[in-house]
Amino acid sequence: MYQGTVRSDPFVKQLVAKLPSDAAATFSDEQFVALKAALGGRSWGAHAIDLRWTLSFWNWHYYIVFLAGRNHRDLSRRERELKLLMVTLFLAGLITVCTIIGLLVLYLIKSALGIDLIPGLSFGIWDWFKAEFL
Repeated sequence: MYQGTVRSDPFVKQLVAKLPSDAAATFSDEQFVALKAALGGRSWGAHAIDLRWTLSFWNWHYYIVFLAGRNHRDLSRRERELKLLMVTLFLAGLITVCTIIGLLVLYLIKSALGIDLIPGLSFGIWDWFKAEFL
C-alpha cells in the first residue's frame, strides 16, 4: 500500500494503523516525517517489569518508577567495558565457588576412605559431616 522508506518506519506504521485507511492515504512522506518529529517518534514498548508508586508527605508528592526489561540499544564503549568486567567477575566467582566445593568433596572422600595425608592434622570438617549427615 505504501512505498516510501518513511512509511516503513515502525513509528509511522503504528501511526498509520491507528488512522482510518482513507485518512492515512492522504498523508505525504513529508507530513509523516513532521508528525514523527512533533510526536517524539520514540516508541518505548512494554517493559518486563513496570512498577510505579506515588508517595505523599504533607504538601509534597513524589513518584517512583522502576522499569526493567531487555536493552535493545547499542551499548556505549564504557557500557561494553563494564559488561565485560561484570561477566569476568561473575565467571571468576563461579570458578572459585566450584573449586572450593570440589576441594571440599575431595577432602570428604579422602576422609571417608581413611586416608591421612598429614598425621595429626585435621580441619574437623569430616567429624562435623559425620555428626550432621551420617
